[in-house]
Amino acid sequence: MTRPRAVVLSGSIGLGHEMLVRSCSSLLVQAGWDVRSLDCMQQLGRRSSAAGQRLFTRMVGAMPGVYDGLHFAHLRTGSALAKAMDSGARARLVPALRAELDAAPADLVLSVFATGASAAAALKAEAPARRTVVLCTDVTLHRLWVNEGTDLFLATSPAAAASVLRYLPRARVAVVPPPVRPAFYDAPSRVKAREALGLGPDAGCVLVIDSGWGFGPLVDSVEAMARAGVHVLAVAGRQHDVERRFRALSEHQPRVHPFGFVEAVPLLMAAADAVMALPGATTCAEARVVGRPLLLLDLMPGHGRENVLHELELGGARVCGPTAGDVVAATTALLDAGIAPPAPLPRWEPAFAGALAGIGVGLDVDAAGQAGVALAGGTHTPDTMPPSGAPAPAPAPAHRPHPRREDQRPVRPMAGARRR
Repeated sequence: MTRPRAVVLSGSIGLGHEMLVRSCSSLLVQAGWDVRSLDCMQQLGRRSSAAGQRLFTRMVGAMPGVYDGLHFAHLRTGSALAKAMDSGARARLVPALRAELDAAPADLVLSVFATGASAAAALKAEAPARRTVVLCTDVTLHRLWVNEGTDLFLATSPAAAASVLRYLPRARVAVVPPPVRPAFYDAPSRVKAREALGLGPDAGCVLVIDSGWGFGPLVDSVEAMARAGVHVLAVAGRQHDVERRFRALSEHQPRVHPFGFVEAVPLLMAAADAVMALPGATTCAEARVVGRPLLLLDLMPGHGRENVLHELELGGARVCGPTAGDVVAATTALLDAGIAPPAPLPRWEPAFAGALAGIGVGLDVDAAGQAGVALAGGTHTPDTMPPSGAPAPAPAPAHRPHPRREDQRPVRPMAGARRR
């Protein structure tokens, strides 16, 4: 039998999209699918991609008020400017995506990036049997995410589901837990994690992790926390300049433990007493799975402002201002008083599979279609008959393969930590 084929559409802005691609692709592959991912930014062409990334990064980092205006006054409302932006991106992306799908057809197109969601919806009429699914982990989906031609919207909160119905009142929307890679569910205990890293059992410790942006008072905050007596696991991700500064800082401040891009984030979270980050949905969900309180930097404009409020409402989180002084005051208060750990998140895979089964996409994973998926919009349920011409859901196997752990490689003690 021919293996079903899926395309995952992402965008090389921040690390959150990449982690979603990893999670979803891994599940689909385990379920017997052939999966490939496409970077929508690269599909726009080298010049357009580079210009778009520079503009977006500059607005978010250097002109947050401008990005707030773009997000709240235009992307949220679907203004003429937002429509023009979408139209311009579609004009480049749709032909490129059409060529990719003509060369290698797919049964499923899963978009975790707004521009990809728009392009996939535009091509739906050309291949009605191909299922188009959108997954967004922000607490609000703006207008560019939501288009006719999408078979299913996957949201991670009732508020996000309602934001879809604002634009398409009859859209099919499923509320599922945020996708988190298997290694976070298998994170070691705090004691074992600290032993692996060479960190004392009683030391106050915070994980500071960059989400792919490299802006904000990261280095100054890490230095200030270390001076206040806090051990800091400082993860720069792919921001090489930030990593270099972390390493230089660690040479005269032994409480700073620098890392670049590492796969062993579950181990670092397990060793920490709290996780400090921007309000990226992926990082927040990972910390909640490991059971670590969040300290959120209120620096991300636009959707970041919305996500901060959502994380605070969920509990197990605090927010602090944008200066190093704000960070130190909030961190030491949190470590001294402590806050209740966040409520555990359920596994996302059964709900994801159940939602897809409702549109005739079968995944061979345990409990597929039996996860009690919350659905919004009409009377759709996971066992709704698939549309005419859609494949019937495949039965789940008796046993699910053990997920591949991503932190199996040994991690050196922190004094010798190196970027991978």
